[in-house]
Amino acid sequence: MGAGLIGREHAAMLRANPRVELVGIADVSEAAKSVADELGARFFTDMREMLDRMEPDGAIIALPNALHVEAALACVERNVPCMVEKPIADSLEAAIRLVTEVEKAGVPVLIGHHRRHSPDIAKARQIVRDGALGRLVAVNAMWLTDKPTPYFDVAWRRRPGGGPLLINLIHDIDCLRFICGDINEVMAFTSNAIRSFEVEDTASVSVRFASGALGTLLMSDAAVSPFNWDTAAGQALYFPHQPENSYHLAGTKAALSIPGMDIWRHESEAGHWQHPLVRQHVTLDGSRAYENQLNHFADVIEGKAEPLISARDGAMTLATVLAIAQAGREHRTVTVAEMLA
Repeated sequence: MGAGLIGREHAAMLRANPRVELVGIADVSEAAKSVADELGARFFTDMREMLDRMEPDGAIIALPNALHVEAALACVERNVPCMVEKPIADSLEAAIRLVTEVEKAGVPVLIGHHRRHSPDIAKARQIVRDGALGRLVAVNAMWLTDKPTPYFDVAWRRRPGGGPLLINLIHDIDCLRFICGDINEVMAFTSNAIRSFEVEDTASVSVRFASGALGTLLMSDAAVSPFNWDTAAGQALYFPHQPENSYHLAGTKAALSIPGMDIWRHESEAGHWQHPLVRQHVTLDGSRAYENQLNHFADVIEGKAEPLISARDGAMTLATVLAIAQAGREHRTVTVAEMLA
């Protein structure tokens, strides 16, 4: 459902994966018909007609954010498992509505925060959960890059709901929630000083995790930098690989950098700040995030796995980002519980 930029990528990956068959594409644009013809899929202008006529085993929803819930509910009503591109919805109210219906119906819905399927993010979560860093103390994350002027020719990207908090930082928030646990409260400064759009171009964020660990995030889409996961991890579809680190985690026993995957610790447990550190590199399996995501979705469809990020989990990520946006507007601490009340 949806044959825009990411929709076309999903369609191509479906076509290339031997576990699945691409049978239909639904989109209202004439250009999408050419995509369907090229990939050998039936073309529909109405997503419900496609669901009713093709009776698919699963569906991928890559429509504009405002249509995510409508499309997902159409799938749930027909008992069709679906994967919904991030964010789960364009508002928290819509997200909660979807969560309620999904949990009532028991139909699997996977939210497409693809980074959770990347080997660096998965391994980082394991390292933290296994206690290799000790008790987590502090987290630092950066997402700094320079979007070109033509990117903003699309009007919604310049207006509320289209800034980099909801378009980009939501990925990093989801990664940190996945690796480090839920975030309870946030503080933020936001600025539009570079472009003077209605939305932010830069933000500085402080967070408190449920575990008690503290974190800082620095984000801008107006700054030249290799310090963002998209280029640093080499997993993104549209960006060159520029090896660097974008996340740093520090605990009482060791520190971890991501996606470089180096662990720094003392040679003995008695070591402290006046003693040298030893670096251990963690080797990854070389798998690709989007391919892993599709194979996981196939497992979900076949009943072999529960969604790695459920509708409720996706709603929590959205609530956390909206809390950051509110903290920036109101210049105060905002709790995620407050957003969900």
